[in-house]
Amino acid sequence: MDRCTWVGIDKIYQDYHDMEWGVPEYDSRALWEKLILDGFQAGLSWITILKKRPAFRSAFAGFDPHQIAGWGAAEVEVLLQNPGIVRHRGKIEATIGNAQAYLRLAEEMPFSDRMWAYVDGRPIVAGYETLAQVPT
Repeated sequence: MDRCTWVGIDKIYQDYHDMEWGVPEYDSRALWEKLILDGFQAGLSWITILKKRPAFRSAFAGFDPHQIAGWGAAEVEVLLQNPGIVRHRGKIEATIGNAQAYLRLAEEMPFSDRMWAYVDGRPIVAGYETLAQVPT
């Protein structure tokens, strides 16, 4: 398989590239997980988050927004002691707030439907042939 130059030799990055990156995702919970992990990635490298993803899934109840939405200060304190995840109070608290928002939005329509509505349910394929053609 041809891989993008950013992949490198790390197996976890290669697996991510080959099986997830650029693959349309329509599952609401999986999309929400990606959104949350992107938030934790801010200021860090994506490989850092990929390596911590199993610990994140465990610590955040499989990214079940129904469970996370009810968490409070006690759960935040437990998460801040977990060395397997990014221990940033603001990002942890934002995840709880985002779970609550997810549930409010889901009352109107599934999260996946909402996200995909912006592109009529289909990925946008730009058709670039080289990396140099991609805008910065």
